[in-house]
Amino acid sequence: MTVESVKPETPETPETPETPEASRATKTPRTAQGTDAPEGQALREPPVAGGAVPVLGHGWRLLRDPLAFMSQLRDHGEVVRLRLGPKTVYAVTTPALTGALALNPDYHIAGPLWDSLEGLLGKEGVATANGPRHRRQRRTIQPAFRLGAIPAYGSIMEEEAHALTERWQPGRTVDCTAESFRVAVRIAARCLLRGDYMDERAERLCNALATVFRGMYRRMVVPLGPLYRLPLPANREFNRALADLHLLVDEIVAERRASGQKPDDLLTALLSAADENGDPIGEQEIHDQVVAILTPGSETVASTIMWLLQSLAEHPEHADRVRDEVESVTGGRPVAFEDVRELRHTNNVVVESMRLRPAVWILTRRAVTDTELGGYRIPAGADVVYSPYAIQRDERSYARNLDFDPDRWLPERAKEVPKHAMSPFSVGNRKCPSDHFSMAQLSLITAALATKYRFEQVDGSDDTTRVGITLRPQRLLLTPVPR
Repeated sequence: MTVESVKPETPETPETPETPEASRATKTPRTAQGTDAPEGQALREPPVAGGAVPVLGHGWRLLRDPLAFMSQLRDHGEVVRLRLGPKTVYAVTTPALTGALALNPDYHIAGPLWDSLEGLLGKEGVATANGPRHRRQRRTIQPAFRLGAIPAYGSIMEEEAHALTERWQPGRTVDCTAESFRVAVRIAARCLLRGDYMDERAERLCNALATVFRGMYRRMVVPLGPLYRLPLPANREFNRALADLHLLVDEIVAERRASGQKPDDLLTALLSAADENGDPIGEQEIHDQVVAILTPGSETVASTIMWLLQSLAEHPEHADRVRDEVESVTGGRPVAFEDVRELRHTNNVVVESMRLRPAVWILTRRAVTDTELGGYRIPAGADVVYSPYAIQRDERSYARNLDFDPDRWLPERAKEVPKHAMSPFSVGNRKCPSDHFSMAQLSLITAALATKYRFEQVDGSDDTTRVGITLRPQRLLLTPVPR
């Protein structure tokens, strides 16, 4: 597994273009394999999951134990109906159908997840846009993330990875939440925004995101809009945190404009971008694009770093293998960006950690026309949800599914994994544009940390899973022990 080959799965179906012509071409119901449904055969209604209660529907189970709930849905069928408050939502439970969902232009980015994120991401950014706007925005940001551009960020990633190891003192407890956010934010800002992004801002982002993402998860699983407008303490705390996030972005954009500088980075590209008519894009779109760079990206990378640290502490034998691999490649010098493509076991440790504890554990889409999945009818306007967490831990896709086994991503074993059973950056035209960027920094940070330290959890540490829009440890506290 290398930075150039981060998806441990068989070659995927070519991306389906998101065009009106493509949408019209798929009006005929089609199966997950892309063959026409038998003519005249009535589509089935998906079964309804048990356990719904009045008013909340299945939302109470998603609040109480969401990971267990999503993981058992496949036992009820490939497509299952859920009730979230007053809404009916369709859950897709198999790798094949999640791939079909992601690649089908009849499903847009929308639904409970994106509705809950709208207050953070806005309606103008690439994360929430659809159709021509999304394609135009993706063309604007893609050059910053193309594979050939990543080496230009290598020196910054190296500096931040090694600064992390130097900042930590042997025997002193490390708060992994704060430290993971700090390094994720600094790398994103220094590489993509060329910002003088000090720790104070990273701390603000960390604190605000924790509050915002927790509140957004509640709004997703129990969509009772008027309740969240009441002046309750939790709502006031949420609104303060959300306002601080947007203020932070306004500060970054204003500082760049005032400086008059135009470095070759993503923010410069946004400030000079044009819309479909050739006019400069609006201030709101610039704001929403920067939000999408700094907030969900930093949240997911930081959460992954926390789980990687937990994995190194829980599985010291793999931490030792990472250390040995790095030393065999570097000959004892500090690991560099250029070494990452040779660190195969290190990369596999990153992928296996993302498999077992994906930062993004739930995703949603919305059907824009009457369509079909797996022989089930999905009506226009219906919301569809699926869980990468459930898909990636399913015993029907993985032998010893709950074991931490990085060697399952060796080439001879990776081919045993069903297609779309592991797509950490999604697929199709909504594939995360920063996949290579993220894998490079994650592998480099893992290599630098495991080479210098072993890690032990300390009293007060709690590595159980905290569920919000993303997954992260409740409170991971580690002691670095010099090698």
